[in-house]
Formats: sequence, structure tokens, C-alpha cells
Amino acid sequence: MIFEQISNVFEAGGIVMFPLLGFSIVAVALILERLRFWLRITKRQDKFVRDILDLYQRSPRATLLQLEQNLDLPVARIFLAALGLDRPNPEEFRLALESAAQAEMPLIKRFNTVFETIISLSPLLGLLGTVLGLIRSFASLRIGEVSANNAAPVSAGISEALVSTAAGLAVAILTLAFANTFRGLYLRQIALIQEYGGQMELLYRHRYERGEIPYASP
Repeated sequence: MIFEQISNVFEAGGIVMFPLLGFSIVAVALILERLRFWLRITKRQDKFVRDILDLYQRSPRATLLQLEQNLDLPVARIFLAALGLDRPNPEEFRLALESAAQAEMPLIKRFNTVFETIISLSPLLGLLGTVLGLIRSFASLRIGEVSANNAAPVSAGISEALVSTAAGLAVAILTLAFANTFRGLYLRQIALIQEYGGQMELLYRHRYERGEIPYASP
């Protein structure tokens, strides 16, 4: 019953429903991927960083091993890029952190362009469906002839115009809501990476000034 109703709505929306269906499938798939990505980070990252900073003060070599076991976290890859260097000075260490952080940005912002494209094109496709539906209605309208046979094509064209507009807006609104959420998480992640990087840099600088320069793992 539900599938039949969906099929009827889809048929009523006209040809633009096909690209809108494709956009909706892509949007849902990417939203699920991003939700999985951010849930993994937010669930583990804070505790992981606290443990790493505490472990580094006791054993730099054990820290490297721990980082290598958690390479699915961006902050772990960033720390490893700097701590894996062979006795860098504090300036080199800072540059390594910053370079690694910049390299992680595309992964953290992944699919943003796709979301923006869907948000921009979906309402336009809905508007195209509106225009096509109105054209269909006017093409079926015969001035001076009012009958059930004449009214049916006109109603179908108006239905196409309304359904396609609603579908385009629905896809855009859904995608926009999640895209803005991911953008907020991205901005927060940048701030956290800068904070964590600063804490690690400070610990390294203290060890460097005391002459406790850690070697990279062989």
C-alpha cells in the first residue's frame, strides 16, 4: 500500500523525479557515511587524546605504538606525523603538526561539495518540474471546452508542477539540515585539532628543553 502510494506520487511528479530520486539516494548514502565518521570521532577522540598526552610524558616510544594502533582517528595521524620525526627542533615539530593537520582537512570536509551541489540543484529541478507541469496543463487546455476529458490532463499537469516542487524542496531541506550539522562539527574539529596540537607541542618543547629528545621508532 505504501509503495503503491509512493509510486503514484513519483509518477505524478514527472520526469524530474528521476534525477531527484538519484540526488536523494546519494544524499542519504553520504549522510550515513558522515554520521558514522563523526560518531566514531566524537565517541573516542577526547579520551584518546587525554591518554596520549599522559602517556607521552612517561614514554614517547609507547606513545608512537599507541598512535599507530589508532590511525583511523585524524588526530592520531597528525600526532604521528610529528612524533615520527627524528629529533626535530620545536619549530620543525610545530610545522609537522600544522602540515599534517592541513592534510587531514579534505577528509574532514569530505563530500561538502556534493552536498552543496544537491542543495543548489534540487530546488531548481523542482522549479523545472513546475514549469513542465504548467506547460502540460496549458497545452491540454482548450478555451471554451469544459469537460471531464479536458480537465483530466490539466489536473495532471498541475499535479506534476506541485509534486515536483515539493520533492525538490524536500531533498534540498533534508540535505541542508545535515550539511549544516556536519559543517558545525567540522569547525569544532578544527578548533580541537589546534588545541590538541598546541598541548602536544608544549609537551614536546618541555622535553626538548630538558634534553629529553625522543627518537623516532626504527
